Amino acid sequence: MRIKQGFTLRSVAGEYIVAGEGLQQVNFNKLIALNASAAYLWREVEGKEFDIELLAGLLMAKYGLPAGQAMGDASGIAGEWVKSGIAET
Repeated sequence: MRIKQGFTLRSVAGEYIVAGEGLQQVNFNKLIALNASAAYLWREVEGKEFDIELLAGLLMAKYGLPAGQAMGDASGIAGEWVKSGIAET
């Protein structure tokens, strides 16, 4: 899995958003809001290949989550990224 090129994480008024930038994303006309943990994951994997296990490991290390909860949360976040078009498998 990989974050699609041309998307940037920004902090606006204390909120995290992902916006499309550049000609590749000219037809992407929405902003994606991320909570703090999703923004943390984004920063950690931006520009890299990643999978659910890596995301879960990052959540466990940062927040001390149990493995099952971290896997569920990571799977949900990655699924939403793919569904919204900001990440690809």
